[in-house]
Amino acid sequence: MRDAMNSLDSNPDKINPLVPVDLVIDHSVQVDVARNENAVQANMELEFQRNKERFAFLRWGSTAFKNMLVVPPGSGIVHQVNLEYLGRVVFNTDGILYPDSVVGTDSHTTMIDGLGVAGWGVGGIEAEAVMLGQPMSMVLPGVVGFKLSGKLQNGVTATDLVLTVTQILRKYGVVGKFVEFYGQGMGELSLADRATIANMSPEYGATMGFFPVDHVTLQYLKLTGRSDETVEMIEAYLRANKMFVDYNEPQQRIVYSSYLELDLADVVPCISGPKRPHDRVPLKDMKVDWHSCLENKVGFKGFGIPVEERPKVAEFSFHGQPAELKHGSLVIAAITSCTNTSNPSVMLGAALVAKKACDLGLEVKPWIKTSLAPGSGVVTKYLLQSGLQKYLNQLGFNIVGYGCTTCIGNSGDLDESVASAISDNDIIAAAVLSGNRNFEGRVHPLTRANYLASPPLVVAYAIAGTVDIDFEKEPIGTTKDGKTVFFRDIWPSTEEIAQVVQSSVLPNMFKSTYEAITKGNTMWNSLSVSSSSLYEWDTNSTYIHDPPYFKGMTMYPLGPHGVKDAYCLLNLGDSITTDHISPAGSINKDSPAAKYLLDCRVDRKDFNSYGSRRGNDEVMARGTFANIRIVNKLLNGEVGPRTVHIPTGEKLYVYDAAMRYKAAGEDSIILAGAEYGSGSSRDWAAKGPMLLGVKAVIAKSFERIHRSNLVGMGVIPLCFKNGEDAEKLGLTGYERYNIDLPNKVTEIKPGQDVTVTTNNGKSFTCTLRFDTQVELVYFDHGGILPYVIRNLSKQ
Repeated sequence: MRDAMNSLDSNPDKINPLVPVDLVIDHSVQVDVARNENAVQANMELEFQRNKERFAFLRWGSTAFKNMLVVPPGSGIVHQVNLEYLGRVVFNTDGILYPDSVVGTDSHTTMIDGLGVAGWGVGGIEAEAVMLGQPMSMVLPGVVGFKLSGKLQNGVTATDLVLTVTQILRKYGVVGKFVEFYGQGMGELSLADRATIANMSPEYGATMGFFPVDHVTLQYLKLTGRSDETVEMIEAYLRANKMFVDYNEPQQRIVYSSYLELDLADVVPCISGPKRPHDRVPLKDMKVDWHSCLENKVGFKGFGIPVEERPKVAEFSFHGQPAELKHGSLVIAAITSCTNTSNPSVMLGAALVAKKACDLGLEVKPWIKTSLAPGSGVVTKYLLQSGLQKYLNQLGFNIVGYGCTTCIGNSGDLDESVASAISDNDIIAAAVLSGNRNFEGRVHPLTRANYLASPPLVVAYAIAGTVDIDFEKEPIGTTKDGKTVFFRDIWPSTEEIAQVVQSSVLPNMFKSTYEAITKGNTMWNSLSVSSSSLYEWDTNSTYIHDPPYFKGMTMYPLGPHGVKDAYCLLNLGDSITTDHISPAGSINKDSPAAKYLLDCRVDRKDFNSYGSRRGNDEVMARGTFANIRIVNKLLNGEVGPRTVHIPTGEKLYVYDAAMRYKAAGEDSIILAGAEYGSGSSRDWAAKGPMLLGVKAVIAKSFERIHRSNLVGMGVIPLCFKNGEDAEKLGLTGYERYNIDLPNKVTEIKPGQDVTVTTNNGKSFTCTLRFDTQVELVYFDHGGILPYVIRNLSKQ
C-alpha cells in the first residue's frame, strides 16, 4: 500500500495505523519434534529457519509503523495474550475513559468477549482498512439472550459445555447475530470457562458471544496482574454507566431479539466430530456413533467403508517394534489451540488424568504423536508449580511450543512407518485434539476422522489408542500387574481439579510472564532489518512477494462490473469452509504450489505450510481450492483439488483451469451451497479467488466474515432465493452465466434482486449481498483497499 501511494505521487507515510495495533506472531510453529524434553527449543529453531524472511519482514514493520506493538514468536496464542495481558476492558487515554473494543484479524478474536470486551473477527482485509481510519459497516445484528442456570455436574468440563452450546446455537441459527449470556448460572462459570464459550463463536456462527463484566471478571483481572487501581477504575466506570452486572442486586429484565436457555446440569461429557465442530457426540454414545460413521455414505458423518473392510488391521513395524492400526486408531493426540489452553481447570485436569494413569502404569503407544502447545508461558508455570508436568511428559505430552499448532494444521509429519500404514491400507486414522476446528484436511492430510475434546479427554483417548471404545463398559488399559483400568479410575473430580487450580495458579506467574513478553528472544532480536519506510522487496524470496493488487492503479475507480458469459470454476455443496478454499496446512507434493516452489529451487523439506507462505501471492493463488478433501460436483463425486475446464473437457488442477480462463479473457464464477466460507476469517479465501479471476460467488448462504472479505476484494456475493439452490434450479455448472448489474454504483441498492441468466435459457433471481451503502462504494473502487488508497491520496 505504501508503494501504491508512492506510485500515485502521494506520501507513503500516510499508510500507518491510526488506532492501536497489537500483532502477535503465533501461527508459524509446527510440531516437528514431539515426545521430547527439548521439543520447544528444537521446534522454535526450525520455525526461525523456515520463517526467517517472514519474521524479518514483520520486524521491519514493527519499526516502520508507529502505533504498533509486535509480540514475537514463542510468546503464546494471540487470544490468550489478549485475555491475560492486552485487553484493557476500559481504556484510559489522557484521563478520558471509554469501553475497550477490539477488531481482530482472526475469527477467534471473540474470546475477549468472555472478559466483557466487545470484539469480533473481520479478516485481514477489513482490519487493514479499520487501521487506516475506515469505519466498519454492518447491518445492526439481532441479539440472542442465552440464559444459563444451574451448575455443571461433577466431572463435566468447560469443553463439554462449549461443545453443547455450539451445537445448540448452530442448530438455532445465529449467523450475523450477537449472543449475550446471562442468568444465575453465570456465577458458576470461571472467566476461563466464559472465554472458552466466547472463543467458539465462529463455530456456532455468531458475530460474538458476550459475557458482561461482573465480580468474576474483576477477580480475573486481579489474578492476571492488573493493578488494584486499574481494576477499581474499571468497576467504577462500568457501574456509573450501567454496564456492570451485580448479582447481589435485583436484575433488570433485558429485552433480547430472541431467547434460549440451558441448565448447566444437563451438560454431559462429549466430543465433536468427525468432521465438524457442531456434530457433538455424548461420550457414552461414541462407540455406536463411530460404527455408524464407518457405515454411513461419505459425508459429514460418514466414511462409506464396506462391511468386509471394517475389521481391517494394518500391521507394521515402528522403529523395530510390532505395531498395528485399525479404523479409528489414534495417530495424533494434541492439547492445542486457543480454546482450551487458556483454561487452568481443563489443563490441570489433563495433568491429573496423566498422574492417575502413570500411577497405575498406563502408557501411550509410541506411534501416537502426542503434543502439548500452551497458549502462554503462564500455563507452563502452573503445571510446574502443581508438580504435574512430569506426568504429562511421561505420557508423551511434552510442551512443543507456544502457539497454534495442530488445530491450524501445523501438526507436522507423522512417522513414515505410520504414514505408510495409513496410506497403503486406506485406514480411517483418527486425531483427537482440544481445538476448535476439525474440518476435513485441516488437522493432517492423513487423519480423516478428527474429534474435538477437552484436554483431559485428549489424554484419555491417547491412552486408549482408539476412538472405537465405550469408556463406560470397556477398559482403557491394564496395570503393570495385569488388572483392568477403566476411564472412571483415572478421571478426576471437579473438587480435585479446583483444589489444584487454587494452589497452583498465582498472580505473580502472569506478572513475570508478561513483563518480558515484548523483549523477544535472541533469535528474534538478532534479525537484521532495513530502516527504510518503504519495504525493500527481495525478488528471490519465496515467502514475501510484491502482490499485484495495486499494479497499474489510477486515481479513478473502475466502476461496478457485471459478469458476462462466465464459466463455472467449481460447483460446490454445503459447509464449504475457508480451509477448503484456502488451506493453511501442508503443501501437497503434487500440487501447483509445490511445482512453483520446486521451480524456485526450494527443497520439499522446506515447503513449510500455506499458512506460513501467505506473504507470497504466487503460492497462495496456487493453493486456492487446493484442499485434498474438497468435493466439486463437476467431478461427479471424485474428491480432490481439481475441476473440469469446460471448453475442452479436461480435468485440471483448479489453479491451472483458472489460468486458462484468465488467459482466454473469460470470466469465472463459483456455485455453492449453505454456510459458504465458514471457519477461519482467512482473507486468502477471498484474495485467492480474486487472483484466479473469479468475479462472483452464488451460494445459498455465506458465513459473515467470508462474505465481507469477498466484498473487500471486489468479488460479487449473491444468494439464491429461499428454497432454491443450484440443484433445484437444474444448474449443472456446465452453463455460462450472465449477471447483469448497472454500470453506475448509484443505481445499485444493498440487498436488491439481481437476475442471473445462462446460455441455455435458464433465468433465476438472486439477492445481491452487498449489505450496506459503504460496501457498494468499495465495489465501485474494485475493493476496500484501493478505495482507502485513493481516499488517503486526496488528503
